[in-house]
Amino acid sequence: AYYPGMEPCVGTTGPPDVGTNGTISFTKVAGYEPSSQVTDHCAIDLDQAALETQLALKTEASFANARKIYNEGGHSKSYAEVVLASALTSAIIKDDPITGKNAEGNEVVGKAYEAYVPGVSVIKVLYPTTDTQASECQVGGLVDTTMGGCFAATGNLTIGVGGNHTIAYTYNSTEDNNNGRTFAGFSTGAKEKMRENCTGCPYTDFMYFYDYYGVDEYADHWVQSAFDGNMTKFTNGNANFSTYGFDGKEQAIKKGTAYMNAYMYVIREFEDALDICTESDNDGAVHAWDEGVCFYTGSLEGEDGSVMADDGKLLYQLADKRCVDYDTCPEINNGLFEDLAQGKQELMAGDCDAARETTKKITAQMYIPLIQGTMKYAYHADRLAGGEKEKAEAAAFAAAVLPRVHNASADAATTIYDNVKVGASKTNSTAVKSAFESVYAAIGITCADVGGLVNPSDGAYYPGMEPCVGMTNQTNQTNQTNQTNQT
Repeated sequence: AYYPGMEPCVGTTGPPDVGTNGTISFTKVAGYEPSSQVTDHCAIDLDQAALETQLALKTEASFANARKIYNEGGHSKSYAEVVLASALTSAIIKDDPITGKNAEGNEVVGKAYEAYVPGVSVIKVLYPTTDTQASECQVGGLVDTTMGGCFAATGNLTIGVGGNHTIAYTYNSTEDNNNGRTFAGFSTGAKEKMRENCTGCPYTDFMYFYDYYGVDEYADHWVQSAFDGNMTKFTNGNANFSTYGFDGKEQAIKKGTAYMNAYMYVIREFEDALDICTESDNDGAVHAWDEGVCFYTGSLEGEDGSVMADDGKLLYQLADKRCVDYDTCPEINNGLFEDLAQGKQELMAGDCDAARETTKKITAQMYIPLIQGTMKYAYHADRLAGGEKEKAEAAAFAAAVLPRVHNASADAATTIYDNVKVGASKTNSTAVKSAFESVYAAIGITCADVGGLVNPSDGAYYPGMEPCVGMTNQTNQTNQTNQTNQT
């Protein structure tokens, strides 16, 4: 028997690797070395993959399935909501270990989703993740579920370090295994997390979008309107999705979730890291930074980011695709990940001012693939007989970047919108390109950053889509624009 007080602990799944310098080593994210466990955060791209699988079927039923995944998730921050046989007689602290068994009788070690006071009889238990694997209980809104790591429908839970007490529970394992992190939630929580209730609120980049669209949850409104086939109700940049069939709505939805919902939440995590940053003890700041890298990259890119071209689903993969189109590889992701590593080191050192400057550089670079995508599909619509799919792609990419353009030049934003909006009667790709180029300096990017659109059949630039010349990165002008927006 175990000596009294020397029983095995519960609530952990084994330590991360320890590097040669004695520091804990976590699984890399496309070459980036996080300093905290963010496996569960990176798994959000599996929701995007599942959503895209359903959209590709292009039926009313499959679109309903995709919407359920969008709203309810399935792979990230998985938890069980259980009903206890009797109310709690003592408090539970957030992250207290809670152990039960799955349907096969195997142990499942989770932790308290939040704190609970005596008298509570319904609690949430967060399922475990490791440094290499997300939760093995994946239900939420998914069509194809994984339940091997879920609690059985009935049983006993042992709560607290050392098993302070055991209590019976019941729940519906197909309905009450849910997710605390979803693409919808990235947007519906924006008002609190990006405009009103944060140390650095309102966040500069978020305000570009709030000021342009007129609503906090602009990304969710775009996606939900596309699912409904309705007209959006924005101040600017409206889209009438009733003009689209499945082809157009598929593009509007899947690009909206990845490049509007997730995009702004990436920036939010970097801003959150800056909010937390102090001259010392910056574990929380670094963890927020690591989360932002995960939401930019996902899990499908692997540890070194060298997976096949179509495996990734988020912004990292978009940058990889567009750099091929514009002959700018491998600059975007390579340069960005150098900046991400630098930003992490600055946070760890408590150099908050330097980290803020690095963040400005990162966010400016993140707009490049969205600009490239808009111009590419504007050209397809204008010169290459693009149909509903290509026109919808242009509209979706534009929706993800127009607010930033509008902050620099309302005229440029109007030109781009009029040419690529949902239902545009015609598209002038030259006008779109010129309008974007007029605001490169204000955004903080250059002609060389964006490149020119290449014809894959001969490797030459498409006529009229050659790289522009003469634009330089005018950081001071960018900062002045940002300050003007905040006053």
